[in-house]
Amino acid sequence: MTGAAVTGAPPSRIAVVGASAAGLCVVEALRRQGYGGLLTLIGEETHLPYDRPPLSKQVLSGAWDTGRLRLRGADDIEALGLRLRLGSPAIALDTQDREVALADGRLVGYDALVVATGTRARRLPGTDGVRGVHVLRTLEDAVALREDLAGKPHLVVVGGGFVGAEAAAVARGLGCEVTLVTDTAQPMGDALGDELGAMLRAVHAEHGVRIETGTLVDRVLTAGGRATGVRLADDRTIDAEAVLVGIGALPNTEWLTGSGVPVGNGVTCDVTLYAGSGVWAAGDVASWPHPLTGERIRVEHRTNAAEQGLAVARNVLAGPEQARPFETVPYVWSDQYDLRIQIWGRTRGADEVRIVEGSPAERKLIALYGKDGRVCAAVGVNMMRALRDYRSQVAEAAPFTARSAA
Repeated sequence: MTGAAVTGAPPSRIAVVGASAAGLCVVEALRRQGYGGLLTLIGEETHLPYDRPPLSKQVLSGAWDTGRLRLRGADDIEALGLRLRLGSPAIALDTQDREVALADGRLVGYDALVVATGTRARRLPGTDGVRGVHVLRTLEDAVALREDLAGKPHLVVVGGGFVGAEAAAVARGLGCEVTLVTDTAQPMGDALGDELGAMLRAVHAEHGVRIETGTLVDRVLTAGGRATGVRLADDRTIDAEAVLVGIGALPNTEWLTGSGVPVGNGVTCDVTLYAGSGVWAAGDVASWPHPLTGERIRVEHRTNAAEQGLAVARNVLAGPEQARPFETVPYVWSDQYDLRIQIWGRTRGADEVRIVEGSPAERKLIALYGKDGRVCAAVGVNMMRALRDYRSQVAEAAPFTARSAA
């Protein structure tokens, strides 16, 4: 057993794999809670931990330089007294000997391990190394796409989720011709539903985005190793000089193969974010059962990463027997043109949606989402302050009735 009860000694060596927002929150919380043992932070990228949500917004538009993404300065990181292992990803885990193998050949020993390796962008088959084809997950991804957009190309955005819709808005603001292709009926329709998705589609169309819904991209067309457009599943083609693929993300768990750590859609944890064998998980990579519904979930949102980092730090020091369940109301936001879209809870899977304040015509509203007769999410568009009044209904899974208004 890794860790001990509150009255016992904490693990003498803690390793955190993933120099992410979640990983940073873990190491900072451990130090704040008085942990004085050996603490190692391992990261695949050479950068100190940085924030990812602005990549598809402020960084892509050029409003921010890349230095503003840094979550902590070098002095702040040094003050934590970490052993930093950046620029060399973890490639294997031995839970018997409690060692992490890095790509550069080094081994990192531990008594307790936190997996915070996050996710990577899904790619279309056959597009690796094709110039002009982009994903948007890392700092380098954002810089490369920004450089391409400076030439004002025709950009095809594959995928109508958060990343695709935000990037389409930014590209139009930069003067690019933009076509957005999504297999859903509306942009962000899987997250917002048809009515709010239709509102979002109208806003994008008003800003000049061409939208192709209900269809898939079959493949990217190339010439001389560079993208020239895309072919749709119905055999139509769209010419383009740049393609952004925003079709979701995959949890980074391959390095855990053979370790005995349970993985599925992420690292399979219990309600305390413990995966067994001295291993915990936090952030986008963690899969855990919801304390109220028992549904196994994995949340790819920035606020969740921070909250889980704090919870895991507390639980590592307490030990598995004294660990507390992780409870949260997921929160995410999206900025598109003059819209600020905010979501409390989980909208996917909702079987009922009711607008309780405002209207799509006003581009200002609050909508409640219900599942199995209970409130599962609340969405606000340009109603930031008023939306907070509905958070408690989501947290409590309140009955979804005609009186479900604050």
